[in-house]
Amino acid sequence: MMDVRRHPKIDLMTSSTIESVSGYVGNFHVKVKKSPRYVVEGECTACGDCAKVCPVMVPDEYQEGFSHRKAIYIPFPQAVPSAYVLDMENCLGNNPIACGKCFEACLKKCVDYDMTDEFVEFDVGAVVVATGMKTYDPTELDEFGYKRFQNVVTTLEFERLLSEGGPTGGHLVRPTDLRQPRRVGFIQCVGSRSRKRGNAHCGNICCMNTVKDTLLLSDHYPDVECTVFYIDIRAFGKGFEEMFVRSKEAGVRYLRGIPGEINETPEGNLVLSAENSSTGRIENHEFDMVVLSTGVEPSEGTEDERRKRTRSKAPDGFLLESHPKLKPVDAPTKGVFFAGCAESPKDVKDSVTQASAAASRAGILLSKGEVRIEAVTSRLVEDLCVMCGMCAKVCPYNAIVPPDKAQGRKPVIIEAACAGCGTCAAECRFGAIEMRHFTDGQITAQIDALLEDKPGEKILAFACNWCSFAGGDGAGTARIQYPPSQRIVRTMCSGRVDEKFVLRAFEKGAAMVLVSGCHFSDCHYISAVRWTQKRVERLWDKLERIGTRPERLQLEWISAAEGVKFARVMTELEEMRKQVTPEEIAETVRVLSEKSGAGKKAAKASAEAQD
Repeated sequence: MMDVRRHPKIDLMTSSTIESVSGYVGNFHVKVKKSPRYVVEGECTACGDCAKVCPVMVPDEYQEGFSHRKAIYIPFPQAVPSAYVLDMENCLGNNPIACGKCFEACLKKCVDYDMTDEFVEFDVGAVVVATGMKTYDPTELDEFGYKRFQNVVTTLEFERLLSEGGPTGGHLVRPTDLRQPRRVGFIQCVGSRSRKRGNAHCGNICCMNTVKDTLLLSDHYPDVECTVFYIDIRAFGKGFEEMFVRSKEAGVRYLRGIPGEINETPEGNLVLSAENSSTGRIENHEFDMVVLSTGVEPSEGTEDERRKRTRSKAPDGFLLESHPKLKPVDAPTKGVFFAGCAESPKDVKDSVTQASAAASRAGILLSKGEVRIEAVTSRLVEDLCVMCGMCAKVCPYNAIVPPDKAQGRKPVIIEAACAGCGTCAAECRFGAIEMRHFTDGQITAQIDALLEDKPGEKILAFACNWCSFAGGDGAGTARIQYPPSQRIVRTMCSGRVDEKFVLRAFEKGAAMVLVSGCHFSDCHYISAVRWTQKRVERLWDKLERIGTRPERLQLEWISAAEGVKFARVMTELEEMRKQVTPEEIAETVRVLSEKSGAGKKAAKASAEAQD
């Protein structure tokens, strides 16, 4: 961090949070709020005179509450800048001044109780999101007795007790009586791999962190007995299996089975009841100290980043990358990149690797001087726009500046930010948005051509380019058999499928129509599939009102890796198609043709009236 602070091209802003990021790739505008330190950073020499006279003592967060700090303090030994911070929530010297001892003790008069929030704004070309992660709080898992029994600690708390810079100077003691424990038990997957309580995902770092701790104990305290209760040991990294083997060779016992209950003896020891899945028996084990290997989850900053900047989120709560294999550090929003645990749980090595990749991606982008955009973007047809603002509301990338009716300004489409999903065009009821290369006329022509001959024997499928269409391609490559009755219209996103496309297909005599897109958690265009679902639900209601079975319109989420599912869906749709009678198709065609003819007459009459 010292090297970062000294770098002439890096501005390090501590005690700061990002209020907003607006704009688009190459032209982001950032607003940052700098919280007051109540100590003049550039003048503080970290002499410590202020802390010596401060009468307030509060638990030290850095030491996990095992020791105390003053209300004016340095957050941690390697903090940058090396200057004190005043914890105003616990300070007695402000509003009104009841103490003021730190101000009096400071010879340089660095303490300033009147500091306020400061806002800084600047422009950048790219953004790297590195919001990190936090450890799971196991308090709700009452069977483990965390916070009920003092000798039950989390991995992070155990790390502080082992650290030379910790509250005990690196001497391992248990919290109740400060004695060195002779028997230490480790429980894995606390708050991980559980769908009912905690998190369903694996914490990634927990297994090897426990293996490392057992090796540290065996090296520094050879007489300490270690037992690890686990579900599976996941030692997949370079050198990890060797560490695991070393731990077992050092005498650490590994028992497959998670304890279901912990009780405390009058002496402060802990008795664990667990089923040993290797023997199938319930066993009781007594320990002086128990360490809960807690899982990890997204930090508060990760959710705040997703909510403010409309980034997509994976089911585990971490931010979702643009593509897991081809663009693992790119966000769906152009010019934004992920680093470290913002995207998924990682150890230090993987975090550094991804941070290097994100810096490289940002450097490549900025060094070009200009940005190449996709040819598939939206265009505003100003003559048809009524300034309803729906296009700006549904855009997942905020690429459309909303209209201003007071000033008579119509929506503005920022092409550099547009990803070409087509949701705006599908939701615009006035035809004021046109998609380049996927125009209404082009898609309608495809529908007419595909249903020109024997439409009642065909299934018309609208498939998104990134998932469903790729899933069908994968099924073909894998030689998976399915009925040949489907005809596919490829769109960049299922969000591009307009209601009129589906109704046109039924008007042309299609027996079945399928709208298929990405899973909600895998949408290439952040949240466009949610508008797809709303649109299809409206279509089901419309079909029911005109006497057509809604079942003839199907909605499926198929990923690029689900070729088998694509074939299964097509087989099921073929069975449904066989149940659609020619009379049913003819009635639908008649009703829609009448509505279409009436609509054309009304539009013609309106145009003549305007003339």
